[in-house]
Parts: sequence; structure tokens; C-alpha cells
Amino acid sequence: MKQAILVGALAAVLGCGGAAGQDAAGKTAHSAHGKQGCACPHCKGCEHCKQPGMAHQDGMACPHCAQGGMHHGGGQHGMHHGGEHGMHHGGHGGHGGPLVHRFEKAEEWAKQFDDPARDAWQKPTEVVAAMTISPGMTVADIGAGTGYFEPHLSRAVGPTGKVLAVDIEPDMVRYLRERAAKEKLVNVTAVQATPGETGLAPESVDRILVVDTWHHIPDRAAYAQKLRAALRPGGLVIIVDFTLEATKGPPKEHRLAPEKVIAELDAGGLSGKAIDESLPEQYIVVAKAR
Repeated sequence: MKQAILVGALAAVLGCGGAAGQDAAGKTAHSAHGKQGCACPHCKGCEHCKQPGMAHQDGMACPHCAQGGMHHGGGQHGMHHGGEHGMHHGGHGGHGGPLVHRFEKAEEWAKQFDDPARDAWQKPTEVVAAMTISPGMTVADIGAGTGYFEPHLSRAVGPTGKVLAVDIEPDMVRYLRERAAKEKLVNVTAVQATPGETGLAPESVDRILVVDTWHHIPDRAAYAQKLRAALRPGGLVIIVDFTLEATKGPPKEHRLAPEKVIAELDAGGLSGKAIDESLPEQYIVVAKAR
């Protein structure tokens, strides 16, 4: 997914961290190159905030700027959450194409993805309620990122259920494992996926959550087919992504109308519909196998 997904990423959603954040990023970016302000390709500043920052080499987004150099979850996982869930790898997709980036240094991303202020617009309690999870179910979080949704999903499935937190970024998976252990989320398992793959066995899950990540996936119809294959009978796929009018999220040319998401799911053998919700920046599409 990024050429795979990013499971998991919030950079584009959260905005620039201000001068202090830019200064810190600049020092990091220039540790191996010239002085701060160097214009070489490896030291150039963020094209959005116009300040020296993390090098955007290899498509890495500036962790202090929401719009930094990529797109937020590119590709498949594109995975995940935070504002951009998603597993993020690589550079920008073409205009209107999937957004792709890399999400290394999980502790830095966690400051953004797990910011308590996110709750106001992400509304995790409402999202989880829309998933109609029963105790004992197995739920997959595609593009889990730093694990923003994992505590909520862990409670929903209960001690007899399982949560599979999937991401393609190795450092995110490492962080997910450590977070689950630290917070005693014993029913949460971190799963390392590969680009373009779900990391899920056939007919192994009851619910699949894809938050702030769908727009990162390069071949969404093909990916939808893989999600369908992972569902157990009666299983559901839940897509949460940014509206065309949202004040947060990826650049507008990378956003997807819910009708387009539904069409892509349909091409992969899933029948979806947008449901009523009160999220201020996003929509929720729920789909089942046809």
C-alpha cells in the first residue's frame, strides 16, 4: 500500500508545529549535511511551511508539518491513523493519485497521531460503535500507525477477542508491540504487512477498520478484493476518510468522495454504503461481501 499502505499516519492532518518544531526538525535534517537553510535536495525545507525542516529525501514527510512533502497513510497503510493512518512509504503519488510517504521514528509521530485533541474530530467512540463489534470478535486495524484506535478496539472485543494492528512500517510495528505491552492490551497483536498486502489470512477477521488510509492505497479495487478475502461470513469493512470539504487531511486533490470509495469497494466484491454519523471532518463507509 504505499506502494502499499501506511497502517496508520497523521501528518497531513495536524498542521505545522510552529517555529520551535521547525527548529528541532532542522537540526535533525542537517545533522549529516550542511548548515540549517542549505538548499541541497537532502536538506531542503518543507515545501508547504517554507521553513528548513526534516529532509524530504525518499518522500519522508516533515513530522512538524501536516502537509510535509508527501501526501499520510500513501499507500497502503498508507496504513494509518492519526490523521493519516496509513502505512506510508515512498514519495508523492502523481496529481490526484495515492499519497505515499514513510513513517519512521514512531515516537515522533506518536506526538501527533495520539494528540488528545484528535478525539474531537476523529470521534473514536462513534467510529467503534459504527463497527457493531461483539465480544469475542477478531478485528483488524489496517494502517494502525502508533495505535490510536487500539485501546478502543481492545475494549470492544473484550478478553476473548483479538485485535490485529497492521502496518507496513517496521518502526510502527515495533512501537505497536511496545505500546500493547506497556498498556497491557493483551488481546492486541502487531502485524507486519508488506506493501500491497493486508497481512491477514483468508476468512480470519470479523471486522476490518481502515482509518485515514484508504486514499493512500494505489490499487484500491485490488486491495478491496484482498480485504474481502480476509473477512469471515458476515464480516464488515469500515472505511473512515476525509470529506472533500474537510479542514484537515491530505491535499484536496488526494481526497476521495464516499461515492468513489463505494465504487472501489464494489469493484473488489464488497457492497458499501455511507452511514449517518456526526464526524466533523470525515465520513464512514461500511461494506460487506456480496
